[in-house]
Amino acid sequence: MRLLEHSVSTPQPCPYLADRDATFETLVMVEVQPAEVTQLLARGWRRFGPSYFRPICPRCDACDSLRVLLDDFRPSTSQRRVLKKNTDVEVRVGDPVVDEERLTLYREWHENREASRGWSPDQMDAEGYALHFAFAHPAAREFSFRVDGELVGVGLSDETPDAISAAYFYFSPRHAARSLGSFNVLTQAAWARARGRRYLYLGYRVEGCPSLRYKGGFVPHERLLGRVTGGDLPRWERSNADSE
Repeated sequence: MRLLEHSVSTPQPCPYLADRDATFETLVMVEVQPAEVTQLLARGWRRFGPSYFRPICPRCDACDSLRVLLDDFRPSTSQRRVLKKNTDVEVRVGDPVVDEERLTLYREWHENREASRGWSPDQMDAEGYALHFAFAHPAAREFSFRVDGELVGVGLSDETPDAISAAYFYFSPRHAARSLGSFNVLTQAAWARARGRRYLYLGYRVEGCPSLRYKGGFVPHERLLGRVTGGDLPRWERSNADSE
């Protein structure tokens, strides 16, 4: 891999906890291979396009990197209900795609979040989508979900030799009753296990952030202990119960 830029942000409003500031460390890198993504994920990094980031807030450690142990994972009763009500969903896995259908769905989803959660407006254009969600990368995967031919959800992920990392998901608000976010995670878990992967990385679970609470319901899982620096080895702690 080739490092192009290393930066640390100034404190900014936290995207997860309204009463706190957040500081992020970012690496802009190219020529990163899937095996190298494995090492970065294990150390708490996430990827969007050519950028790899992690929170390094000096006075807060609420962000827990979380990964599901796929060999032992079995859907809970509520998760099985999600699977049952989505048996009519067609799932395709391939390289990320940029087109008007996806841009329209993303904008519909984001506008709903702006109205319901107070998010800042984001009129994603094709160039921005290509950079953040469809950047050419050997690990990049797209899970697309359709009902009667209609695109209702898109999951963007990285596949490495031992894991899949669910990076981003957006969906049609008109199909909110389907719990497509959970269905996306369950679909990726089954797909990755069938391919012999050990982990499903779910990004950060943040204590006190209701919208991320669902991640704790995928058990057993492990959480990364502390912030990994220098040549330190990452330490992960297993939990067999919902962390809420």
